[in-house]
Amino acid sequence: MTTWELLAVLLAGVGAGAINTVVGSGTLITFPTLVAFGVPPVTATMSNAVGLVAGGVSGTWGYRRELAGQWTQLRWQIPASFTGAILGCWLLLHLPETVFESVVPVLLIAALILVVAQPRIQKWVGRRSVGPGHHVAKLSRTRIALMVIATFAVGVYGGYFTAAQGIMLMGVLGIVVPDHLQRMNAAKNLLSLVVNVVAGVVYTLVAFDRIDWAAAAVIAVGSLLGGVIGARYGRRLSPAALRAVIVVVGLIGLWRLLG
Repeated sequence: MTTWELLAVLLAGVGAGAINTVVGSGTLITFPTLVAFGVPPVTATMSNAVGLVAGGVSGTWGYRRELAGQWTQLRWQIPASFTGAILGCWLLLHLPETVFESVVPVLLIAALILVVAQPRIQKWVGRRSVGPGHHVAKLSRTRIALMVIATFAVGVYGGYFTAAQGIMLMGVLGIVVPDHLQRMNAAKNLLSLVVNVVAGVVYTLVAFDRIDWAAAAVIAVGSLLGGVIGARYGRRLSPAALRAVIVVVGLIGLWRLLG
């Protein structure tokens, strides 16, 4: 990639890190950007997963206060995200690239629909959430089982194609674990980080030569900064503007994939 293209990827990384921290779906900024610059879809997915780990770390750290007291749920969800991500990575590495190239436009469209529907999802989750001063009641075994299954399924999706997994997790948490919205967002950041770490390690170990390391490094720098910005200032940004950017960039990437 040229210097200008790398600069564009850096800016996309900043945007993705901030968006992932606040909403989830930052991959819809970086993945289409890489594809638009000629990076093959599978390589773009792996490079993106590696690069976004840094943003996941800074975003999760920024929400560390909201994570307090959530171990009751997270002790079940972290292993579910971990194992789901491993399966998703295995599918990406072992299924033919033609399968991914055929499936990813469908996943991208579904992710864009989720981004557009995100206000309704968040409003619905907000109605089910409790106030910041309240605590979640002890979960029944049925709810724990549903939570684990749903978190595992999102982990598989995230290991295969990470776009909008954060929105999916918010929906899952809103159904099974009604809590304060910002606490759910903190849990979402941590679980998404688990998936990205697993994906990044797996791809590095078994597909080192298939990763675009220049792109991954630039995304890492950008997303690290973006995660800090998202945790500190993200709540002040216009959600409508963020969604518009995501949809536009996503459509450009979709056009390149189908072109």
